[in-house]
Amino acid sequence: MVQAIILFIIGLILMCVAGDKFVDAAVGISKKLGIPQIIIGATIVSVGTTLPEVLVSTTAALSGSSAIAAGNAFGSIICNTALIAAFTQLCRPSKDVDTSSFGWAMAMFLAIAAALTVIGAVFGSYNRITGVCLLLCAVAYAVLNIHFAGKNTETSEETNVEDQPVSKNIVILVICAALLFIGARLLVNNGMFIAEAIGVPERVIAVTFIALGTSLPELVTAISSLLKGFSDVSLGNIIGANLLNLVLVIGIPSTIAGMTLDTQVARVDAPLGILVMLILLMPFFVKKRGYRLQGAVLLAIYAVYCISQF
Repeated sequence: MVQAIILFIIGLILMCVAGDKFVDAAVGISKKLGIPQIIIGATIVSVGTTLPEVLVSTTAALSGSSAIAAGNAFGSIICNTALIAAFTQLCRPSKDVDTSSFGWAMAMFLAIAAALTVIGAVFGSYNRITGVCLLLCAVAYAVLNIHFAGKNTETSEETNVEDQPVSKNIVILVICAALLFIGARLLVNNGMFIAEAIGVPERVIAVTFIALGTSLPELVTAISSLLKGFSDVSLGNIIGANLLNLVLVIGIPSTIAGMTLDTQVARVDAPLGILVMLILLMPFFVKKRGYRLQGAVLLAIYAVYCISQF
């Protein structure tokens, strides 16, 4: 138990250090290429911070723990939105947000999430055909991001990020993504060991401990972005990460081995994921800004959700 706690702390330190540098490198690329920060957040940053979920779900599905695979995906969406994004809005609400940068991604998320909710409720599983369709959606997401990044290029705002070559920032991104990956694995593996030692069920572990553990890169990135004043990077990262949780974290293991769902995933976790995303993003479409009340409501939902799981 002592060894598990020590490794857990090492993982947390790795992620804190890597997350800080990850944001700097991503914003540096945004500044050099003239790409809006929210596009960088929704692509490079979100792919890097979603890597832990992809690995955990794929490994779990291959080992027969499909409850962990599906629960991790929807649990991470709920955690990303109702905890991490809610925390950033409570501390520093985003203002003057250009919804044209992510409106299409929001629509894509809702369509895919709704389809997965219906499929899960009707069939109780995701087969290989579903997985292949999700991977095709991942390709479409990448293509659309490139398209909209080209249409929305702009002069980057002045930041205090060190001016350095794009190539160097890309190397830093790769190294930091690897450190985030290693740190998250240390947190998840040792967190699961501690949780199982006190008799917590598999699905509850998936939607709480594992979801929170694999969402820690998003949390560290969000806090780093918040402290540095790059709130659009954090928001874009959450949107991109949630969409990737659907198309990759569910898509890859479903394509490889199929995925049987716990009934609670389809009835509770998936619909709740859609609800919290609507609560998070609708104010940006209506008023072009976020609110502290919005963050407080989402945090309250997350607290009730976690308590209900136990």
